[in-house]
Amino acid sequence: MSAAPGRLLAINNYFYRRGGAEAVFLDHMSLFEDAGWDVAPFAMQSDKNLASPWSRYFVSEIEFGQQPGLRTKLSHAGKIIYSREAQHGISALIEAFQPDIAHAHNVYHHLSPSIFKTLKDAGVPTVMTAHDLKIACPSYKMLSHGKICEKCRNGNITQVLLNRCAKDSVALSGLLMVESAVHRLLGLYRKTLDRIVVPSRFYRDKFIEWGWPAELLEHIPNFVDPSFLAAERQAEGDYYLFAGRLAPEKGIATLIDAVAMSKVRLVVAGTGPDDAALRAQAARSGADIVFVGHKSGTELHRLIGAARALVLPSQWYENAPVSLLEAYGMGRPVIGTDIGGIPELIEAGQTGLIARMGDAESLAAALGQMEALGPSGRSALGAAGKNWVGSNFSAAAYRERMQALYAKLGRR
Repeated sequence: MSAAPGRLLAINNYFYRRGGAEAVFLDHMSLFEDAGWDVAPFAMQSDKNLASPWSRYFVSEIEFGQQPGLRTKLSHAGKIIYSREAQHGISALIEAFQPDIAHAHNVYHHLSPSIFKTLKDAGVPTVMTAHDLKIACPSYKMLSHGKICEKCRNGNITQVLLNRCAKDSVALSGLLMVESAVHRLLGLYRKTLDRIVVPSRFYRDKFIEWGWPAELLEHIPNFVDPSFLAAERQAEGDYYLFAGRLAPEKGIATLIDAVAMSKVRLVVAGTGPDDAALRAQAARSGADIVFVGHKSGTELHRLIGAARALVLPSQWYENAPVSLLEAYGMGRPVIGTDIGGIPELIEAGQTGLIARMGDAESLAAALGQMEALGPSGRSALGAAGKNWVGSNFSAAAYRERMQALYAKLGRR
C-alpha cells in the first residue's frame, strides 16, 4: 500500500475542460493530488486530452452522430448502451493502479455504466456525482421540447420515444429509451454504486421523488476555485451578465424581455442553438444588449468580475451552477430564478435576488431592484456572497466532506 493518504480512480468521459462536469472532475483530481493522494484518470482517448501516464488504458473516442457509415453508427450505439471496451480498459487499470476508491462523474453515452459492474466485481467502492438528472430521466434534463417534463416518473420510459424528447428525433429518442431500459434491467446504477453525490438538495429531493433510496444519496455542494476567493475586486462596470449556453431552457428570451422593461444594459456571453433567434429578438426589443460570443478562462472571469450582477434566468432544473459560486467568489451578487438548485445558493436580499421562473415582469423587477441599490448596495451583497462561499463552498470544505464519505465507505 502506498504511503499516500489513498489511491483515487477518477472517471469521466472527457479528460479536458469541456464543460461544468469536466471542471468539477479535473478540479476534484487536483484537490486530492494536492492533499497527497495518488490519482489516476479513466476517460476516452482524444487529441484534446491532458497528458497522463494512464492514458494507455483509455477507451477509443466516441462522438455519436458524427460517425461515417451505418455499421460504425450501430457499433457505437452498442457501446453507448454497454461498453465492453470500457470494461476491459478499466479492469486493466484497476489491476495496474490498485485504487482504494473510484469516483465517477459523467460516464453515459461514452464509457457507459458497464464499468460500474467491473468496479463492483473488483471490490472497489464507487461513488458517482450526479451532474444532471440522467439516472432518473432518460434524456437527462427532464425537458421535452424546451419544457419541463416528468412523464417518466412512474418508470414508463417509453415516454421518451413517444414524445421524441431527444432533439425531436425518433432514432435518438429510441436509443435513449433502449439505453435506459438495459441499464435499469441490469441495475448498472442502483446495484453497483455505493453512493451518488448530489451537489444540490433539490436534486436529492427530486431523485427521492423518483424512487431512489435516500441512503444512497449524499449531498455535497460544489466548490469555488480558491483563485476566485483570492482575486482582487474589479471596478464595477455598467452591465449585467448572462454567461452560458444559448438554449431555450436557459431562459434568455425571458431575460431579453426583462432587460427591455428595466432599461438596464446586458452582456450575453455564450453560443448555442438559439443564438440567431435571440439576437433577432434583442434587436426587435430595442434593449441595450451586447452578444460577445463564447468566453472562457480569463476573459470570462473579467466579464464576471466587472458585472453589476450575474443573472441566471433558467427555466429548467439547474443543479448547482458553479458560475454562481464564482460570481460570489469575485464579490458579485447574483439574480436567479426560483427553480432547481438555484434558490438554495442565493440568500435573498443578502447575497442576491430571486425572480419567478419564466416571468419577465418578475425578472425585470429584480433587475430594477438591483439597479436601485447602487454601487455600494451591490458591493455589500457581493461581499456577503464572498463570505458565504468562503465558509460553505470552499475547496477545503469540499475535500473534507468528500474524504469523510470515502472513509465511511472504506477501502478496497
